[in-house]
Amino acid sequence: MAPRVDSIQPGLGGWKYVVGVAFAVVLYLAVLLHEASHAVVARRYGFEVHSITLHFLGGVTAIEGEARTPRQEFWIAVVGPITSLAVGVAAAALWFVTPDGLLLMTVEGLAGANLLIGVLNLVPGLPLDGGRVLKAAVWQLTGRVETGVTAAGWGGRVTAVAVVLVPLLLPMLTDYEPTTIDIVLTFVIAIFLWSGASQAIVSGRVRTKVAQVVARDLARRTLAVPDDLPLAEAIRQAHDAKAGSIVTVSSAGRPIGVVDEAAVRAMPEDRRPWVAVSAVTRTLEEGLRLPVAITGAQLLDAIRRTPASEYLLIEPDGSVYGVLATADVERAVRAG
Repeated sequence: MAPRVDSIQPGLGGWKYVVGVAFAVVLYLAVLLHEASHAVVARRYGFEVHSITLHFLGGVTAIEGEARTPRQEFWIAVVGPITSLAVGVAAAALWFVTPDGLLLMTVEGLAGANLLIGVLNLVPGLPLDGGRVLKAAVWQLTGRVETGVTAAGWGGRVTAVAVVLVPLLLPMLTDYEPTTIDIVLTFVIAIFLWSGASQAIVSGRVRTKVAQVVARDLARRTLAVPDDLPLAEAIRQAHDAKAGSIVTVSSAGRPIGVVDEAAVRAMPEDRRPWVAVSAVTRTLEEGLRLPVAITGAQLLDAIRRTPASEYLLIEPDGSVYGVLATADVERAVRAG
């Protein structure tokens, strides 16, 4: 910004860099507003927003979980570009009443930058907001979020290639000759887009596999034992019953914990007769009880929210169906 400031108001010396920094701050406040709009809509849909991070190429809003419907995905994504376009239009309107000088330069820059951010973010390719809009559209048409993610990922790759071509095409189409900085920035942006798009394509493949995972099909047969039973005896009974998991229950028969397989393996065999099974049991928190009908992305989200090695699968009537091991889910995804 320093040369631009110098041309508008010569003689500022080192202060021209201070003006440039001030402009950068104003621009990043507009980027923050863009990201905050994503956060507001996400919260309106019931999602938890962890953070907003501004970085060299813009910003990112960390939202827990993913949209449950194409409509949610569309509005969470599109509100950002709409906000940037609105800021750009508002700044453009101020241009008519702003006096010449550095203030006018700031208004012009704010208008141009936000209009550009709004338009570019609508380009249909991940990781841009327009990619999420495309994802929502394909999801709505096909009924498969995985297809939407993959399509938007390929859109992002096409966009990355188009960005690389910009410095080559500009001299042919206009009188502008790209500088070395223009070319470097173009490649940085293209790498950023290609990387995000590639991650999305991989994510789409994983989602396709995850969608085929059904908790009920992976459930292990469960043995219920008192929590004060010696561990060695609990293991013997589970072996005799051909059970793949152990659940501790209260005197009233209510499940209170799931035996941690890793903790059992870590317990020396000579100590197992003298240690109660409760010593290797994880108490059943809310996130460790899952409906037996849970499948696909919902199952993955549940595991992410409450990481554990085992989960108790519950029937609609509240009875225990079995235990789901995270290792079994991972194997099913890899084999999918």
